[in-house]
Amino acid sequence: MLQAKARWNIGEADESAVKTLSQQLGLSPLLSRLLVVRGMTDTGHAAEFLEGGADHIHDPFLLDGMERAVGRIRQALEAGERIRIYGDYDADGVSSTTLMVYLLRQLESTFDYYIPHRVTEGYGLNIGAMDEAHKQGVGLIITVDTGISAVEEIAHAAALGIDVIVTDHHEPPEVLPDAYALINPKKPGCPYPYKHLAGVGVALKLAQALLGRWPEELLPYAAIGTVADLMPLTEENRIIVKRGIEQMRSTASCGIKALLAVAGIPVREVSSTHIGFALGPRINASGRLLSADTAVKLLTTGDDREAERLAQELDLLNKERQRIVDEMAKEAFALVERQREKAGALPKAIVLAHENWNVGVIGIVASKIVDRFYRPTVILGIDKESGMAKGSARSIAGFDMHKALTHCADLMDHYGGHQMAAGMTLDREQLGEFARRLDTLAEEWLQPQDFVPLLQADAECDFGEISLESILDLEKLGPFGTGNPSPRFVFRGLKLSDLRTMGKEQQHLKLSLKGAGEAAAALEAVAFNKGALSDWITPTARIDLLGELSVNEWNGVRRPQILLQDLQVTDLQLFDWRGTPKPDRRVAELCERLQRRPQGHDHLPAAVVVFRSWIPPELQAAAQGCALWHCDLQGHLHPAGGLCASLPLHEARDIVLYHLPERLEQLHAVAVQAAAAERYYAAWGGAEDKHAALLPDRTQFKTVYGVLAGAGGGGSSAQSIGARTRLEPAVVRFILDVFTELAFVESSGDTFRLLPAVEKKDLTASLLYRSRMNHKEVEERLLYTTARELLGTLVSEAHNTTTLMEGIL
Repeated sequence: MLQAKARWNIGEADESAVKTLSQQLGLSPLLSRLLVVRGMTDTGHAAEFLEGGADHIHDPFLLDGMERAVGRIRQALEAGERIRIYGDYDADGVSSTTLMVYLLRQLESTFDYYIPHRVTEGYGLNIGAMDEAHKQGVGLIITVDTGISAVEEIAHAAALGIDVIVTDHHEPPEVLPDAYALINPKKPGCPYPYKHLAGVGVALKLAQALLGRWPEELLPYAAIGTVADLMPLTEENRIIVKRGIEQMRSTASCGIKALLAVAGIPVREVSSTHIGFALGPRINASGRLLSADTAVKLLTTGDDREAERLAQELDLLNKERQRIVDEMAKEAFALVERQREKAGALPKAIVLAHENWNVGVIGIVASKIVDRFYRPTVILGIDKESGMAKGSARSIAGFDMHKALTHCADLMDHYGGHQMAAGMTLDREQLGEFARRLDTLAEEWLQPQDFVPLLQADAECDFGEISLESILDLEKLGPFGTGNPSPRFVFRGLKLSDLRTMGKEQQHLKLSLKGAGEAAAALEAVAFNKGALSDWITPTARIDLLGELSVNEWNGVRRPQILLQDLQVTDLQLFDWRGTPKPDRRVAELCERLQRRPQGHDHLPAAVVVFRSWIPPELQAAAQGCALWHCDLQGHLHPAGGLCASLPLHEARDIVLYHLPERLEQLHAVAVQAAAAERYYAAWGGAEDKHAALLPDRTQFKTVYGVLAGAGGGGSSAQSIGARTRLEPAVVRFILDVFTELAFVESSGDTFRLLPAVEKKDLTASLLYRSRMNHKEVEERLLYTTARELLGTLVSEAHNTTTLMEGIL
């Protein structure tokens, strides 16, 4: 077995609705099923989703404040008044600013733009910037992606004689600024029917109103901001991004082409995924580490050389951003592990703060912590001089971060955000109490299952449904992103043809899989950053996986491929270590691997079961991090060292069977008692087992008996008996165990003494001796079989020998 990292929630479809869509719209059953799962059961609704264009765009004047804003801008255009675009430093703010630059160029306006510096000015409008605008003769400010909370700043601008038009999409506060015009679809009373526009989407609606048409030429910038700001790709947003990507594939923009080039993306192949994971991060890097002006200059330049230079600059900034994030993430991971070690468990909510952490990337680090540990997380950077901590929060399903921060409002100077992400500022002296309160809230609000990630899959699927054509057909559902994710499928009972790791650090996993009972060619699955799972999957495993379908193109050949998000093995697994020369080393390696298992899996140590009374010193040393058990001839288990006190055998997930049992009944006993076993490791068949399989002759028994008799009351050790008789240690041990069973000798530690007045018994009175006489059956069943046959033996013993074991135990 191998547990999945996440809970899988698999969609269900009404098959009659699937059939109707397939017939009436001429769609494949797979595409029809996905539409139904996603709530599009009506033929008209499904057709609109697949084919919708500009004719489904809403009237921009439905936005409250739009008419007043358009009138004021036209007034400024006629008077030659200086206009300033006031933006934000993230990708949405940059693309919004860029879109407004192109719009005001078309309108032949006198204008400039201003984006505050993340570190020195912070988010949003500020008094200093208003004063500077007044000095420079600005009469009208148009905000993009900001301004909805700037009550004081806009009042100050009005006092200076500057009108402010706010275009924003963030949640409005209770008190709104007294702007000349305030455009936000979320504003109370605004009749605009779609509430989820990005900041750049609101700017696009302003452009539509001013131009009196749908501005196709501006859609690439609207697509960038909408995707990068993680807006839901539904309804109007989906049309914006879909048409924007189509425009981008034939763009004449120097900046977009240069940015795609440094990211290694062919212009004609750009997708929403490329925007989200390649363009967006590079644009964001500018505002995170330096100034967002660089990104705006890139996207607005008409000079190819300048565009290439600026794109290279953004690429370097992004690499530096990645380096900083990696360093901070490593430090943060280590801090969490220290908290776990100190408390004995992970906190319910994670709060980490450090003086040297760059506040420009704390949100990314918080996301990485959530990905690793799946806990509500706050990461803060502390200003050494002021002692103020600026933080970014990321949450998990079931924990409303904004609500939680509201419970801690008295500790903070400022906070804001929504259920899944937020920001805050507080004094470092409040951090301890802040962390305590969040942890308490998480304890109260969340159940144990809430700390297991949840993955949504659209449907279960068979390999027979997968082809290049069906995968390409799924692209009709795109563009994919927040609110309209790439389709995910669950495949069950897959056979493993090949498994390997790849990448510079072997961090990725590649599997070649076949459907159960199918003779078709294998399908490849790739799992990025899951290379560690290769240690926990056997070649005979049947695998269930959850993943996305894609097309892999190599040397002109296109093949279907699965991008794997999670996998599980639901059946018992057997790792075949038979014949290993140094099985103790394998045990030590297993103990180490269990300590660094992938997050989301338990970290229980292994149980090592030996079938002989004497445990080799090298195994004793190797099994310090395991629970060591001895299974005697009757099937009774006895603690033999290591972690037995804290790990009963019935709780162990990983069980090493060390050395060949003397009787099959011993294996029966372990299989029945190891109720929670997920993985067995058969570690027998090496040199020691080959010697142990030999049955000493009666002359050898007499020789050992003679040495013991000659030792008198002092007794002899097994080692000294071996030296005097020149018999193999395993042979000496076997003879001594038989004598012990027959009550011929007694042992004290490693010293053996003959007992006086011993009753005469034949060797065949010993169960151990008789078992060795019949050892051939054990070897045939446990040594000379395939791994699958041996696994079958273990499974059958666990299920079918309860009655037998009742007699033994």
